[in-house]
Amino acid sequence: MAVTQPRRIYSGSRIPAPIPTLLQVPANLADSEDVLQVNFGPNHPSTHGVLRLVVDLSGERVVGLRAVIGYLHTGFEKNMEQKTWWKAITYPERIDYVAFQNNELVFVLAIEKLLGLKVPPKATWMRMLLCELNRIHSHLVFLGTSALELGAISMFWYCFRERDLVLDLSELATGMRMHTRYFQAGGLAEDVPRGFEAECRKFVEWMPKALDDYGAILSRNEIWLERTRGIGLLSAEDAIALGQSGPVLRASGVDWDLRRDRPYLAYPALDFDIPVYPNGDVYDRYLVRMDEMRQSVRIIEQCLDGMPEGPWIADDRKVVLPPRHELHTSMESLIHHFKIVTEGYSVPEGEVYVTVESPRGEMGCFVVSDGGPRPWRVKFRAPSFVALEATATTMTDALVADMIAIVGSLDGVMGEVDR
Repeated sequence: MAVTQPRRIYSGSRIPAPIPTLLQVPANLADSEDVLQVNFGPNHPSTHGVLRLVVDLSGERVVGLRAVIGYLHTGFEKNMEQKTWWKAITYPERIDYVAFQNNELVFVLAIEKLLGLKVPPKATWMRMLLCELNRIHSHLVFLGTSALELGAISMFWYCFRERDLVLDLSELATGMRMHTRYFQAGGLAEDVPRGFEAECRKFVEWMPKALDDYGAILSRNEIWLERTRGIGLLSAEDAIALGQSGPVLRASGVDWDLRRDRPYLAYPALDFDIPVYPNGDVYDRYLVRMDEMRQSVRIIEQCLDGMPEGPWIADDRKVVLPPRHELHTSMESLIHHFKIVTEGYSVPEGEVYVTVESPRGEMGCFVVSDGGPRPWRVKFRAPSFVALEATATTMTDALVADMIAIVGSLDGVMGEVDR
């Protein structure tokens, strides 16, 4: 993989030995008895999953860093290739289990692009709303766990209090708190339930106050500032060279967001800002995500105000399940239902690459169809995997205590890294 300096070489090898070098020990320290090699992870809360970092320390300073991944390898992509298009929808949301709704969306969009299937406006707007709720959910998990690791224990409870409100809304709309399978090729699995709008508006009213409380606790807290400002630096040039996206890229001063720059769904119809900060440190990555939660609240409110009436799924009986009430009176509907669930539907031959702005950045899905009922090839571009490539660069001249803050600020999910 092309990089700008040898110290940033990264490999995704799952073979424990030899371990690919990320940050090389300086020559003057390589043979020194003062360099101590320790394992950070893979079973450690502060690695945000089963990430193993083999760290070379000179005193408390990190002078070498090597990574081993693969402890959470699930083979999701290959499993999806053995399932019908219909059944494979359940897999992407388990890849990044914190951003489940966005991951489900990108695969469904890829199917619809191959099919040339038009989605009703109501389904498009509801998808936006749920994906922005999911963005808030993901950032709350980041903030609560990262603050906990730096000693701000109360933040964990506050963030998970609001996270529970988001999952309550998810359960109300989809019947599931996580891994909803609510997005289907052609629209939604069910219509938006009665009562959802009222409950969602309560959340929209409450969340800005909660964000004000988070800022009051952290943004001017001396300990938080000492642990985050000027730590884990990543310049705009390095961020671009390392293929970063999402909050990590925008915290390095690069104004890029797929919702605006490669628009999908109905984002061009909405009014929202893209938070960008210039310093590329842990503190700016925190600020970007805080501001993004505020913008997500704005988007959700606009989705509620502009939610169209009408059907919530396309009327294509070769792809979409017939309405349930027809199964008792129409043999043709019963046959379509049986064939879709058991055999699946065929997708025209071709290949597509679709991207969405997940909470961690550019989540891409490359799909190849051979014209049959199963995908011939599925490949995800996982932003967590790419963010892991920046680990060594952000660790340069860091202390071992800074590793906790830096790894948390990159916000990687190891299920997405290993897949």
